[in-house]
Amino acid sequence: MSALFQPFTLRDVTIPNRVWMPPMCQYSAAPEGPSTGAPNDWHFAHYAARAAGGTGLIIVEATAVSPEGRISPYDLGIWNDTQVEAFRRITRFLTSHGTVPAIQLAHAGRKASTERPWKGGAPVGPDAYGWQPLGPSPLSFAAGHPVPTELTVAEIREIVGQFADAARRALDAGFEIAEIHGAHGYLLNEFLSPHSNHRTDAYGGSYENRTRLALEVVDAVREVWPEDKPLFFRISATDWLEEDGWTADDTVRFAAQLKEHGVDLLDVSTGGNASGARIPVGPGYQVPFAARVKAETPLSVAAVGLITDAEQAEKILANDEADAVLLGRELLRNPSFARLAARELGAEVHVPDQYHRSV
Repeated sequence: MSALFQPFTLRDVTIPNRVWMPPMCQYSAAPEGPSTGAPNDWHFAHYAARAAGGTGLIIVEATAVSPEGRISPYDLGIWNDTQVEAFRRITRFLTSHGTVPAIQLAHAGRKASTERPWKGGAPVGPDAYGWQPLGPSPLSFAAGHPVPTELTVAEIREIVGQFADAARRALDAGFEIAEIHGAHGYLLNEFLSPHSNHRTDAYGGSYENRTRLALEVVDAVREVWPEDKPLFFRISATDWLEEDGWTADDTVRFAAQLKEHGVDLLDVSTGGNASGARIPVGPGYQVPFAARVKAETPLSVAAVGLITDAEQAEKILANDEADAVLLGRELLRNPSFARLAARELGAEVHVPDQYHRSV
């Protein structure tokens, strides 16, 4: 039987297959007004199509825990009840088609307040709905980016509380799994890496200090997230720097700690924190990092990174390199990837009654 279409259970939640959709920002929410940060018709259609296509788990895109935590003014947020109500429409549909709804809780840190990618992605100011970014240290992400305001300890503690509040709202909105965003150069990743964290207090310097915020966020979220529901953490396994960066060794060490703090699965990506890093992109280029975490720690793992066809995905699971695969660009291109992969591999997947002619 196909490994890709075996159910996967974490705590009391069973995901029907191992074809999962990672968080991919749509930059399509209202930037101002009463619906700021709330999902709209675009988001509903986008996620509903992948659920109808048989995707086992959908992780809704990076959803900010505060207004200043958005990557762009057009990002989703979950800091108020209006946003919660809008998310319920999506989670109801996903659940009704057997897809497990998950959400990624995020704070963009020094990479916040930027334009949409198709508009160039440059930093924006108040005249374009922007704001002053925050970070662990007054170090800009790249040339042309603003120097972030260094967070005080009191502000750090406030952000920990914002993650917990966002988790409560996510539960109320109908999500079954929460993922904490600790990757791609956003706030928690900025604290983890010595490349971006030059603090000299309890949140900087040593490995123990640099991991402190991420673990405090995990603990705060786990405290409000039900024991029967899984918690994920997304990590950049390496900064792709030769020195003074976060490394694969750090990731393995940290993964074991995350397990002890109640994380159930590590969503393994790479990069995003160092603007000049050279990344050897190619099919499955990030899978070896996931495989190492799976081999060396007790934590479940999901792999991502240019996984584009059924045979490739099946091989990753059959070789025990990961417990599930996350297909980003391929699911943007093909919302029904899971159904087509099931046909290719001789497996079965949920098909809506309305699509019975396609079986």
